[in-house]
Amino acid sequence: MAKSKNDTKRNNFFEKFANAATKFTGSSVAFIAATAIVIIWAVTGPLFNYSETWQLVINTGTTIITFLMVFLIQKAQNKDGKAIQLKLNELIAAQQGASNRMVDIEDLSEKELDQLHKFYVTIATLAKKEADIHCSHSIDVAKELNELKLKSNKHFKHHDNESARSKS
Repeated sequence: MAKSKNDTKRNNFFEKFANAATKFTGSSVAFIAATAIVIIWAVTGPLFNYSETWQLVINTGTTIITFLMVFLIQKAQNKDGKAIQLKLNELIAAQQGASNRMVDIEDLSEKELDQLHKFYVTIATLAKKEADIHCSHSIDVAKELNELKLKSNKHFKHHDNESARSKS
């Protein structure tokens, strides 16, 4: 289903507006303007005898602005998050030793993420046994490499024996 030119123009307009609004609201000028509005409101209190209407003006204004800012901030967060994920995916895809299973893991369930987390805890435990601090593993080869190293390297066996003696 192709998008019409009007839909594309509206999306581009909204995208430009949201980017500009996000940039402005995060600026010093916006903070100073908001502070000035609050000061002006406070100074006019005696003029309006601190009436309910006077209080309602600031309450309504801040509520509306806060309501709209929630959506604006969420849009900016979503865009930034997607850009970061794409950059990370590119790094994973470009790295020869990295596991491609890590690309788009943000789409996994909480249970699947917990399972991956446990695996990385295991990798960290295995890495503590290694003499070379620059060595790294992918998900697919970490355990296998560690077992091969333990069999072929006396240092690892000695380290394990020391660990066992220190625990007893």
